[in-house]
Formats: sequence, structure tokens, C-alpha cells
Amino acid sequence: MKVDGFSQQIEKLRSQVQGLLQCNRTKPNSQQEIITEAFEELNTAMEELLTASEELEVTRAAVEKERQHYQDLFEFAPYGYLVTNTIGTIQEANHVAASLLGVQQKYLVGKPLILFIAQQDRQCFSSQMQNLQELLNWEINLQPRRGRPFPASVKASVVYDLEGKQLGWRWLLCNISERKQAEEMLHRTYRELEIRVAERTAELVKANQKLLNEITERKRVESQLLHLAFHDAVTGLANRPAFMKHLKHAINYSKRHSDYLFAVLFIDLDRFKVINDSLGHLNGDQLLLAIASRLEICVRSIDTAARLGGDEFTILLEGIHDVSDAITVAERIQQELALPFELDGQEVFITASIGIALSSTVDYEHPEELLRDADTAMYQAKVLGRARYELFNSDMYANAVARLQLETDLRRAIERLEFRVYYQPIISLTSGSILGFEALLRWQHPERGLLNPADFIPLAEETGLILSIGRWGLHEACRQMQAWRVCHRSNLLKKISVNLSVKQFSQPDLIEQIGQILHSTGLDAGTLALEITESVIVENGDKVTAALLQLREMGIELSIDDFGTGYSSLGRLHNFPISVLKIDRSFISPMGTNSKNVEIIEIIVTLAHKLGVDVLAEGVETKEQLVLLRKLNCEYGQGHFFSVPLNSSAAETLIMQNPQW
Repeated sequence: MKVDGFSQQIEKLRSQVQGLLQCNRTKPNSQQEIITEAFEELNTAMEELLTASEELEVTRAAVEKERQHYQDLFEFAPYGYLVTNTIGTIQEANHVAASLLGVQQKYLVGKPLILFIAQQDRQCFSSQMQNLQELLNWEINLQPRRGRPFPASVKASVVYDLEGKQLGWRWLLCNISERKQAEEMLHRTYRELEIRVAERTAELVKANQKLLNEITERKRVESQLLHLAFHDAVTGLANRPAFMKHLKHAINYSKRHSDYLFAVLFIDLDRFKVINDSLGHLNGDQLLLAIASRLEICVRSIDTAARLGGDEFTILLEGIHDVSDAITVAERIQQELALPFELDGQEVFITASIGIALSSTVDYEHPEELLRDADTAMYQAKVLGRARYELFNSDMYANAVARLQLETDLRRAIERLEFRVYYQPIISLTSGSILGFEALLRWQHPERGLLNPADFIPLAEETGLILSIGRWGLHEACRQMQAWRVCHRSNLLKKISVNLSVKQFSQPDLIEQIGQILHSTGLDAGTLALEITESVIVENGDKVTAALLQLREMGIELSIDDFGTGYSSLGRLHNFPISVLKIDRSFISPMGTNSKNVEIIEIIVTLAHKLGVDVLAEGVETKEQLVLLRKLNCEYGQGHFFSVPLNSSAAETLIMQNPQW
């Protein structure tokens, strides 16, 4: 019964009740009152029921309006909309869904949704249906009844009843073919753009190469002109103007660096005039050329050999340690000149008088003054018999004697076991704990006290004593590290780092030596780290590569010490099995005040990480430096901020304390 008819029935019943009330009023009073009261209550109930029916009518109209609104949304939604039961049978579908699936709307109901999934995606769809618990978005290929499959975006959500029980699924379908086509077009455009960029880049490279060739040719011409301006035409050595320029630079540099020492050798050939006059000027020039070649053998690349004119030559020795270096070069020159020269099928012998002037002898201001003193010493050598060398200042001889005494003391120090190994902790900047130690050599000189490596290692390398000293130091460091690892198993010391000099690394039996030391001390090869300088790599070439690979195969870690101060080839650096780069303290010290140093360190760290190498910063002195290094992702640190080098007992105390930074 409709609500309107129901209201009419209530109204009719109400009228009948009122009529009964009028009739009952004629009955006895007591009975009449009871009946009247009952009918009034019934009338009140009828009034309330009528009001309720009117409210129900309003609610019904609202529900009908909402249902129609939902139906409109469902039918005219821009996307396909389906409702299925829990097993995927379609129960409702809007017009768009029917159009997408190629089936009339009335025939779509009752069909399994999987029938409209492309064959290749049905297994995936079934799997998703079994695991579907909540709202899910994915892309799938739909297969309309008649037509080709197309990509679609599918959204599914659960339908629940009032009691929370799952009734089925709502499905929202959207054809994304156009979007896919747009994406493919975009990818194709990107590929075409990449091709055009590559072509343009190739053109630029070609143009750049042409420009580079032009620049190279111009530089070659400029270099040739410069060479002619500053080189002797006969010997190819530097001429007088070039030599005086280098000498002036050395004087100025020594003014700014008090520890910088250089020397000038003035060389005059003995009896050259006789040879020149007897064999002719052409052979004389050939002899000068041959002598120039032998002089170049006797000097380093940083030194300058020059021909002043006639039979006079000069040599500028830069950055020497003391007068003995100049004496060594003078003696080497005399040995080279003592060998015979062959001129036009005839053997010729010649000697030279050499004068040596040291930069520390006098406070020189002008290059002519130093050249004058070297010339004076050369004449003194001539006076004393030729074929010899003389020092301008005889006091320098005392330094040579002192150096000789140091060499004698050094030899005795090996016999007397005067060397000590000190240990400076290496800190992991990630954990803040001690990773291991670097072994540093010290000499307990009986008279001069504890000497640092700079005081005796250069002499030890020059004399070859570094081989026995280095072997002892490596053995002692490995022995001590193994003892610590046995005694302090709870403290995970991972590395003992030991320096190898150039001379040590050039030993043919180095690998066997290290193997014997590891065997005798019981230290695991993975605990040993060997530090080498950039010069070791540069000076030994392929030979060093083979040795480094052997060491890495043994499990030994390799690191480059003082990186950034040498002249290693970055192009070859990745060819070496290096594990750690040690940044020199000269870069670390100015970090707080010089932003460029921070940038340089950042570049080194980035380069190392690109090569798969860790970085250790030396010379960490302040908390600020530590913070900056951590920000730059530097792995390890070492310096006085953590600890000065310690003897073995003090280092053991530090191990037990296990400090954290």
C-alpha cells in the first residue's frame, strides 16, 4: 500500500472513532467514561501514526532523489564502472563500461569479468583477485568482445554490507591508450633528441680537435722560438741568459724559504784549447756536445746545466740537503769525464776543474755574485792542480764531515739496536674508535736524543742503509701488532700501517721478505697495510704494478702516502690496486680558514670514492677539522687531535682505554 492510501485509511478510521465517541456519550456515565477515554487514546495514537506516515513520505522522496542521483552518476560517469560479486561476476555496469568492453549494457550483467581481460594478463588478474583485500590500482590490458586489446587503468575497492561482510567489488576502468601513445611519442622524441645531441657533440668535438691542433702547432712554434732564445746552439743546453734567470729565481725563492739550499758548479775544461786547436773547431764542437750529454746524466730534472761560452759550463743544483749533494755531483762529473771520448776515430781524454758555491755561504742578492764566487773556487781548483773541485767556503767542509759522522752513527745504530717504533692511532671517522696504528720509525741517538725520520731517513736511503732499517721496522711493527691482537681480542684492531721507501720497494726479493715477516710474526696479511709514496709508482712503472698486484693477492692493503703533494698520474691511478689515499697534512691544516683547501679535499675524496678507494686524512689537529672531514665522507683520520705518536707501552694503554671521538 502506498503512503498516500495508508494515510487515507488512517483518516477514515479516525472519523469512525470520533463517531463512536459521540454515540457512547449517551451511555451510563461510568461505562461511558471508560469507553470515551479508550477511544481518545486510540485517537491520539491515530494522530501520531498519521504524523509518522507523513515523515516517512518525506524520507522516501529524499531516498528516491539520492538513488536517482547515484544512478545518474553511475550511468553518466566518464569512466567505466562495474560492480561484481566476490568471485568476479558482473552485477552492475554503466554505459561507458559496456562501450569499453564491447557488449550491450543489459548483456554485460552476469558475465565473469575475466572474460574481458586480455589472454596474456588473465593469470595476473586471477592472482590479484585472490590476494585483493583493499583498494588497488594497476594497469592491465582489456579485451573487448569485438575489437583489439587496449591498455587500461584499473581501480578496485571492496563492497561491504551493513554488518561489514564483503559483498563484492567496485571496479573503475579507464582507457589509457592515448596516454600510452603520448608516452611512446615522448620517448621517441627523447631518443631523437639524444641522437641530435650526439651528432652535435661529435661536430663540436671535431671542431674542438681542429682548434686544439691549431693551438698545439702554435705552441710548438712558440716553444721552438723560446728554445732558440734560451738554449746554446752547439750543445742544446741552457745558455747564459737562461741560466741567470733560473739562478735569480733560486735566490728569490731562498729569501722566502730559509731552509731552501742550492749550489752553483762552475766547470772549466782543462786543456780544451789544445784539443780544439789540434783537432779543429768542428771536432771541438762535437766534444762540447758529448760533454754536455754527460753533464746532463749527472744532474736531476729539476737542476739546470748550461754552457756559458767557450769551454765553460755551469750547473745549478736546486733543493739540495747540504754541501755533500754538490760534492757528489762534482765527483760524478769527474768520473763521467774520465771516460774516453771518440772524435773522428780517435780517443780523446779530458778533465775539468770545478768550483762550488753554496747559497748559504753568503747572503746573496744577485746571481752574478754567486756565479763569481763559483768561478773563484774553480780557479782555486786550477791552481791546486786541476781535475778537482773546490768549495768557495771551506767551512762547508765541516758540514760534509758532520754528514759523514751521521752516516757512521747510522751504521752503528743498526748494530746497537738504537731504533724505536712509535705508534700513532688511525681513527675510523664513522665509528669514532681506533681502527689501528701507523708505525713510525725513531732513532734514539746516544748524544742527540730521539730523532725523527726526517733527520736520518734521507741519508739512510741514499746510503742504502734503509733496506736493513726498514726490514727491522716492518718486523717489529708486525710483531707488536700480533701481540696486541692476541692480548686484546675484545678490541678489534684491524690495521698496522708501515711505510715503504722507494729503495725498499725496488728490492727484487721484497715480496719474499714480507711473506717471511708475516710468517715469523704470525700476523694475518689482511691486517698489514703498506704505505708507498707517489714517486714509487711513477719511478718504477710496470715493475711496481706487478709487485703491487702480488701484495694485494697476499691480502695486504696498499695506500698512497701524502697524496696531492707528488706528481702521480691520475690517468694511471685506477690501474693500481690501491685501497686508501692518505691526504697530506698540508691540505688539512688550513681547512678552517681556507675554503679552497676544503674544496680540494672534497675533490680528492670524490675521486677516491669514484675509484673505489677509501680516504685517510693526516694531520687532524682540531675538532673543526674533524667535523669538516666527516661532512666530506672521509673514512679515516690521524693526527695530534687524537694522539701524538706513542711508544709501545703508551699505545697499549690507549688500546685498553678504548677512547671514542
